[in-house]
Amino acid sequence: MRGVTKREISEFDYYKGEKAIPGMKFHTAAKQLGVTAWGMNVLEIEAGCAAYPEHDHLKDSQEEVYVTLSGSGTFQTEEKEFSMKTGTFIRVGPETKRKIIPGPQGVVVLALGGTPGKAYAPRT
Repeated sequence: MRGVTKREISEFDYYKGEKAIPGMKFHTAAKQLGVTAWGMNVLEIEAGCAAYPEHDHLKDSQEEVYVTLSGSGTFQTEEKEFSMKTGTFIRVGPETKRKIIPGPQGVVVLALGGTPGKAYAPRT
């Protein structure tokens, strides 16, 4: 099949470097699938892991969409909390600080990102 790459989440490698967060697997899905048009990661966060970093994207002006693939959790911003369950989509602008707290069974989230008006440049 020319031009097609298929992977299961379990087949993606995940970050294991010195900044790895215990209880969390950060999969660089776009890179491993060969996507070059937008950023895409899969976050597997175990129940009880509170170390997902609060962050924003003011530096790179990136907006993101988070899609809950399985499990549940809470998506926190400075102003509001949103429940996350399978099938939930959350769009967040670059200026908004955000943090994900996993639910009792953990949460698996697809994070898609890009900067409006700019071509995506994959990280090496």
